Amino acid sequence: METVQTAFWVVALLVALALVFDFMNGFHDAANSIATVVSTGVLKPGQAILFAAFFNFVAIFIFHLSVAATVGKGIVQPGVVDTHVVFGALLGAITWNIITWYYGIPSSSSHALIGGISGAVIAKSGTSALIASGILKTVAFIFVSPVLGFLLGSLMMVAVAWIFRSFRPSRVDKWFRRLQLISAGAYSLGHGGNDAQKTIGIIWMLLIATGYASTADASPPTWTIICCYAAIGFGTMFGGWRIVKTMGQKITKLKPVGGFCAETGGAMTLFLATALGIPVSTTHTITGAIVGVGSTQRASAVRWGVAGTIVWAWILTIPASAFVAGVAYWVSFTLY
Repeated sequence: METVQTAFWVVALLVALALVFDFMNGFHDAANSIATVVSTGVLKPGQAILFAAFFNFVAIFIFHLSVAATVGKGIVQPGVVDTHVVFGALLGAITWNIITWYYGIPSSSSHALIGGISGAVIAKSGTSALIASGILKTVAFIFVSPVLGFLLGSLMMVAVAWIFRSFRPSRVDKWFRRLQLISAGAYSLGHGGNDAQKTIGIIWMLLIATGYASTADASPPTWTIICCYAAIGFGTMFGGWRIVKTMGQKITKLKPVGGFCAETGGAMTLFLATALGIPVSTTHTITGAIVGVGSTQRASAVRWGVAGTIVWAWILTIPASAFVAGVAYWVSFTLY
């Protein structure tokens, strides 16, 4: 009886830690949803935060739990995960999020989590314990999602410029200030739908490993779904203002029409990835879309030095979070 009770509280604490990560995910990635709509002046910061948080949570009713299934069952071989692995994974991801938030660098909470899981699992059982297909498609989309965001954002911008070529700029600006509300809402839906499911996935992984859920279950417990969507929504409400400035102004200057095209291109990418069950970076996606929009004006419209710094953060995310997770796993296993 004592063992079960102890295990329960260990699991409860790890679930709480996962929800802290989820909250930080929303906090850290709030800029992805609101930077463009704030920088173009369509919404005030407070309005934009509430707007994005609402659509983060509404995503619970729209998307199938394909991403949660990938994270919960498609990254690590059955029987390898234990409480030490989950602790290491979460600590690695949270640490990297704090570092990049402090320095105002847009990085991927998603890939920090994948890196954390990988590092903790490798520390326990080596690379053979990872499921190659799940890891490879996640790593592939580190490159695919920003490129797809870039292409869709730039194509949207070119198409809009051609369609509205004979309209007065002031009239176009007026229309797209309204349309950007739709695009920002769509992007926030995609953000909630993809990112909340990653935390659902790791909690599901934990519950399976500790016997509170079964691998035969078609979906995780309902309470995990509600808690994770609520946590990311609350995180978005608190916002990440250091990163908003980078995303909204430092990469390129945006007008409402550019914001609309970037958000729409990014939302299309997120909707596709979520439907395919691929955990992707909302940061990578919107950054690619913003750069794509800026590059259609002229190459000098994009501050490539800032974009380069962001790319380096992307490259370092998985190995850095994996290293911290591996150390955290060893410490946890040694002490408990």
